[in-house]
Amino acid sequence: MGLETYPSVMAKWGNLLHALDKMIIGIFVIEIALKLLSHGRNFLHFFNDPWNVFDFIIVAICLLPLNSEFAAVLRLVRILRVLRLISVLPRLQILIGALLRSVPSMGYVALLLVLLVYMYAVMGTVFFGLNDPLHFGTIQNSMLTLFQVVTLEGWAEILKTQMYGSDQFGGDQMMGLARESLGQPLIAAAYFVSFILFGTMIMLNLLIGVVVNSMSEMHQEAEEASATQSHSIKEIETTLAQMEKSLAELKKQLIKKNQD
Repeated sequence: MGLETYPSVMAKWGNLLHALDKMIIGIFVIEIALKLLSHGRNFLHFFNDPWNVFDFIIVAICLLPLNSEFAAVLRLVRILRVLRLISVLPRLQILIGALLRSVPSMGYVALLLVLLVYMYAVMGTVFFGLNDPLHFGTIQNSMLTLFQVVTLEGWAEILKTQMYGSDQFGGDQMMGLARESLGQPLIAAAYFVSFILFGTMIMLNLLIGVVVNSMSEMHQEAEEASATQSHSIKEIETTLAQMEKSLAELKKQLIKKNQD
């Protein structure tokens, strides 16, 4: 599917790629059919396994008769079958489990970040709206600008525009937009430095901390589960050893009785 995005490749190998695509879909269909047949008359039991339902839905989507741009996009759902690796790779299970466990906490951190961005967007619109309407003319523009600042991409130029005025540092893109060239060095410096500290250094580190904490919990649970399994195995081994000892004693007693 990646190769299909290159017109030159499609012009030369298009027929082969389409044939391979149909072959892959055919393999998926045969796999689903064999799994259904393996259950015999109780083929509905196939759907008791969530992974089987997952596979069935993906194959069904691939067979939809769509002849549009969305068809190629929907075919990409086949890549989701890679998620089945979760069931056979323990370390990947820990990683995915940690990410899923951290989603609720990450949601609260993201909500706090949105509130922070909105508060700073209102302040930025009030302070810099006249000087830089391109970035701070409206609340939505201010929020978009602040999301850019959170990524630490191009924030220095925006800061200097507010510090020295749009006519001094705005460039050609400010021509005809700024209603008033107004440089505010102290306010601009305090505004951007404080937002970067709160928005980037603290919030994003909180998100990282949430994920790391979830990873630690998942590792601890995995170790506890492994220890419990080892303990159960030892108990079974001890029980088997006792049973073997008891059987050996019974065998000796039977032999002794037969000799008597």
